[in-house]
Amino acid sequence: MALHWFCSRSLLHDSIDHSLIDKIPGRQNDRKTLLGELNWIFTAVTDTIAWNVLPHDLFQRLFRQDLLVASLFRNFLLAERIMRTANCTPISYPFLPSTHQHHMWDAWDMAAEICLSKLPQLVADPNAEFQPSPFFTEQLTAFEVWLDHGSEHKKPPEQLPIVLQVLLSQSHRFRALVLLGRFLDMGHWAVDQALSVGIFPYVLKLLQTTAMELRQILVFIWTKILALDKSCQIDLVKDGGHTYFIKFLDSMDAYPEQRAMAAFVLAVIVDGHRRGQEACIQANLLHACLKHLQLANPNEAQTEPLLLQWLCLCLGKFWEDFHEAQIIGLQADAPAILFPLLSEPQPEVRAAAIFALGTLIGVGSDSFRDGNGGDEDCDDDKSKAELSIVKDFMQLLGDGSPLVRAEVAVALARFGFGHNKHLKSIAAAYWKPQNSVLSSLPSLANISSSSGVCTNPNQYMQQGGSLSSQNVPVLRVGSDSMASTRDRRISTSSPIASTGIMHGSPVSDESSQHSDSGILLKETSTNGVVNHFRPRPLDGAIYSQCVVAMSALAKDPSPRIATLGRRALAIIGIEHVVSKGGKHSTGNVQGDLPGQSTSSTFGLARSSSWFDMHAGHLPMTFRTPPVSPPRPSYLTGLRRVYSLEFRPHQLGSQDTGLADPLLGSTGSGNSERSLLPQSSIYNWSCGHFSRPLLSASDDNADVIARREQREKIALDGIAKCQHLSVTKLNNQIASWDTRFEAGTKATLLLPFSPIVVAADENERIRVWNYEEATPLNSFDNHDSSDIGVSKLCLVNELDDSLLLVASSEGNIRIWRDYSLKGKQKLVTAFSSIQSLRPGIRASNAVVDWQQQSGYLYAASDISSILLWDLDKEQNISSISSSSDSSISALAASQVHGRQVVAGFVDGSVRIFDVRNPDMPVCATKLHSQKVEKVVGIGFQPGLDPTKIVSASQAGDIQFLDIRNHSEAYLTIDAHRGSLTALAIHRHAPVIASGSAKQIVKVFSLEGEQLSIIRYYPTLMAQRIGSVSCLAFHPYKVLLAAGAADACVSIHADDNYQAR
Repeated sequence: MALHWFCSRSLLHDSIDHSLIDKIPGRQNDRKTLLGELNWIFTAVTDTIAWNVLPHDLFQRLFRQDLLVASLFRNFLLAERIMRTANCTPISYPFLPSTHQHHMWDAWDMAAEICLSKLPQLVADPNAEFQPSPFFTEQLTAFEVWLDHGSEHKKPPEQLPIVLQVLLSQSHRFRALVLLGRFLDMGHWAVDQALSVGIFPYVLKLLQTTAMELRQILVFIWTKILALDKSCQIDLVKDGGHTYFIKFLDSMDAYPEQRAMAAFVLAVIVDGHRRGQEACIQANLLHACLKHLQLANPNEAQTEPLLLQWLCLCLGKFWEDFHEAQIIGLQADAPAILFPLLSEPQPEVRAAAIFALGTLIGVGSDSFRDGNGGDEDCDDDKSKAELSIVKDFMQLLGDGSPLVRAEVAVALARFGFGHNKHLKSIAAAYWKPQNSVLSSLPSLANISSSSGVCTNPNQYMQQGGSLSSQNVPVLRVGSDSMASTRDRRISTSSPIASTGIMHGSPVSDESSQHSDSGILLKETSTNGVVNHFRPRPLDGAIYSQCVVAMSALAKDPSPRIATLGRRALAIIGIEHVVSKGGKHSTGNVQGDLPGQSTSSTFGLARSSSWFDMHAGHLPMTFRTPPVSPPRPSYLTGLRRVYSLEFRPHQLGSQDTGLADPLLGSTGSGNSERSLLPQSSIYNWSCGHFSRPLLSASDDNADVIARREQREKIALDGIAKCQHLSVTKLNNQIASWDTRFEAGTKATLLLPFSPIVVAADENERIRVWNYEEATPLNSFDNHDSSDIGVSKLCLVNELDDSLLLVASSEGNIRIWRDYSLKGKQKLVTAFSSIQSLRPGIRASNAVVDWQQQSGYLYAASDISSILLWDLDKEQNISSISSSSDSSISALAASQVHGRQVVAGFVDGSVRIFDVRNPDMPVCATKLHSQKVEKVVGIGFQPGLDPTKIVSASQAGDIQFLDIRNHSEAYLTIDAHRGSLTALAIHRHAPVIASGSAKQIVKVFSLEGEQLSIIRYYPTLMAQRIGSVSCLAFHPYKVLLAAGAADACVSIHADDNYQAR
């Protein structure tokens, strides 16, 4: 009908016999014949018109749910077009908008004309070769043009239904799939559009093909679909689609990042889906995953981290809460294969491995946990395996990544739930009110060591943490607090969503006992008799270590981990009471205070970069780009998003996080189970595949431009500093009363803006613009007991810089957006000196940051310098100080990576090279005349790595050339017994020293005193107080001096000009 009507209006009506239209050769269902192709084009055109005009739900109902209904309405669209020309108006139910003037009818007319022009030849010669119409090729080209220029904010591509039809053609299928993959990569909205057009059954059916060239792009497309819609897992398993992905995962010819996508698809298939888990047991998923993990050589840099990460997550989801799969995993020796991954350099891989091992830990049946049934021999091998897993987790308590420690805490909570009777008996024995807390628990330091020497366990308890029952409320959960949590719409997928609130404690105090440690003990009692279950002696030590580990996690520097640690303690009946005692709370206090939004404490932001594929032009071999780009000179590692700000990807499922509302049931089973903290690594990792993978980020160009501009400013500044003539810093350009109660402890001048950052003994941080004399921000570094800030450093100064704050106890916290009022966010937090002596709190830790290498050096009263790689978030080595004396000053070379110099309490100095950590480059007793500790030390300005400057408390400043380290080549007697601070300019030939006698002196490298800044009794009171800290601007000759009287003054030479 369409063709008859078209011919009567076309240019062909004179040249073609109308009777030939009834003789068109071929069959309607054979697309390789003329009749079949015309029918196919007509279907594509009418589908396209309907999809672009109708609401999507109506399109689904009329054109996708029933073949007869779809055919009926396609014919209605044609009828409307024909009847409108005769001034007739066809009516349908449901009512459809007018489509007779849609421009796709022009495309149909053109395609029909091309096909009919060949008709006389085909009818005359039945053997003539049929030439397909260019319609579909042209429409795919139009779709490709849209992909090059379209976006979410523009009109969707109208060719999408045609692309779907093209999938039916073998000749066009590969190109159509590649273009469809590019479209789906544009985001959730694109996947929504594709699903609305009816893509699902097409790509599901394609999983039955054996074509090798389609495998990679099909895996990519399914990755994109499942990243949005988890519910597809049911149809995939029903149609046996999981076997396709297991075969792909097991094939060695696919690229690792593509096998990672297959592992992701399989992880979604088994995620909370028992039929999927059972089907994957039959299809041998476990052995496919373990085989690739075994093949991954830890020493081989080529192993794709994304593949390792998703193999682990896939295994974890495969046996999560599935006893049969857990037993098969243990029989296949999965823990032994996973253990080596706990030391991988990528935090995501370590966290995923912990997740896989942690889900092997069963939470046990109620009778087993309560001790009322099930005997000791039940699942004996599984219990041994779980104890072995937990023992290996102990070495990760000091890991530098919150992502990793969070998974350890979640795994220990699972262990505590499954082994509740043993752990409760240990806790009951040790946390008696009359006992000294942890009096008999083994030291964490012995968990990994063979020495067997126990340090004093009381040191594990937080100082000042004793419970004062008069003014410290016990934190408990009531329904109101949970309701308020829900009202705030905190993402329940993130550990931090539980704001320091302990679940599971009774509302009344009667069933709890107060101990001296700020910890509450809950005892399970039946008829007044306390149930104590004694574990076997061999396992008792591991249970004890587990309790200590939970206690250590409850005091973690990261608020989210501390919350998880307290949740784990609550599960074994211990309530860790958080005292917020005497901390002042001016301004925006960060932390896990109850009832407060925690959106200010955030995790890391690491995102693997996927690069532009051939500048947007796809080759005919589809390959997703590598996810491990060459490491740039700045820390991409500190860009991991692990926070409430980036909502972990939920795959269309219910939120499963730490803020799960308590179940209202009074029964113990399910409601207790709901108290278990949930892992977040899986949901967080899924977010990777929901982001664009085939194109570079749009803001890369802006980042590079800003970086180049700052590099130019820095190079100009360095050149000016190096050619600086003798300067006097007599010009005080700013004076700032920080209003610190305890005086200024550390200062920092930002390189590219007129901003100074200061911190005090109470770890309050304030940010100030010294040219406009305006305060910018003020916040607390943390809300636990006050210990003092020892150092402020800038990380990634050429990019969006991060503020590294080192506490005197060795805890490191890194902040971003620190200069924006109330917008500061915690990026990461870890203990830099805990890995050698876990649980022991230091009070005089010294650290320094080296941007060039990405290393953080940390030392305390321990006899080693710990070396942290902040990109890996890992303690990578320990340099022995070769001295009985403790380190009092530490400085890394900012010009020559890998070198660090340390000053000691006994006045000696040592230089180390991390490439040869066993032996110092140079060791000498510089300050020998009067033995006082080294207060400040550093490498001399300029490019010479052989000269250092060291200042002792006695007041002498020594200049040493390590090529002749027998004695100093220059000595300045600067402050006679009262030197308190030393600053060395990074590039200009000047140093500054400060004293307790309210004097700052500036010297040249030849020892000449350039200027002296002292107390003047004027009407404005004193210029400075007792000097507590000094800091130079990295690229200008500016000096910030912090004083004990809370004043920060900034000094420049007479030529200084504000911006």
